[in-house]
Amino acid sequence: MTEVANSKLAGIIDAVKGLSVIELADLVKALEKEFGVSAAAVAVQGGGAAPAAAVEAPTSFTVTMVEIPAEKKIQGIKLIREILGLGLADAKGFVESLPKVVKDGLEKPAADELSKKLQDAGAKVKVEGA
Repeated sequence: MTEVANSKLAGIIDAVKGLSVIELADLVKALEKEFGVSAAAVAVQGGGAAPAAAVEAPTSFTVTMVEIPAEKKIQGIKLIREILGLGLADAKGFVESLPKVVKDGLEKPAADELSKKLQDAGAKVKVEGA
C-alpha cells in the first residue's frame, strides 16, 4: 500500500492503480460530472504547470515595399500613384526612398492582394501582422 498519512486516501490510490486506462477515463468523467469541475482546472490549481497563453493570430497587417529593381522603377511609381493617390513627384520620391510602408491596418485578404500587386510589378514586399 502507498504511504499516505490518511488511510482512506491510500485505499483510493491503490484502487485507482488497478484500473485500466478506459476505466480511468470513465472515472475522470464521472468525477467531473459529480462535482461540476474540470480535471484540467483542478490540475492547474493543484500545482501543475499553467498552460501557455494562447497566441492570437494578427488581425491587422502592414504592407511594406522593401525594394524594386531599377528596370521596374517606372512600374513601381505608376502602381504607388494608383494605390496611394499620389502625384508623380511624390510617388517617385516614395519609390526612391524604400523601404517604406505602403499601407497599414489592413485585413489579411487586403494585405495579400496589395502584396501580390506590388510583387507582380517587380517589388520585394514584406507583410507583417500586428
